[in-house]
Amino acid sequence: QVQLVESGGGSVQAGGSLRLSCVASGTIRSTPTMAWYRQAPGKSRELVAVMTSDSSTNYADSVKGRFDISRVSARNTVKVYLEMNSLKTEDTAVYYCNYNDRDWGQGTQVTVSS
Repeated sequence: QVQLVESGGGSVQAGGSLRLSCVASGTIRSTPTMAWYRQAPGKSRELVAVMTSDSSTNYADSVKGRFDISRVSARNTVKVYLEMNSLKTEDTAVYYCNYNDRDWGQGTQVTVSS
């Protein structure tokens, strides 16, 4: 079982930046596929960014050029970050960390105001 704990959410004005963090612990691979999803009120959860086991990355079109995913592996722990720049009001959502398309964190709220 893998435990995921997100942090770094908050409120920011449009154009600002936030950095989300997720710590995965437990029985984990050294280089797992890690992803960030988000869910806005009344909408389905959507993939924002993913880093696969071979460190390739992919982003939703809506965040390309603005968001950056990174991963740091240590003994029994993996940290994944989401650097979010030039934030827009439409980025407002609960952001979730995902491990190997299986385990989920509790989510962290990001609110962008105009």
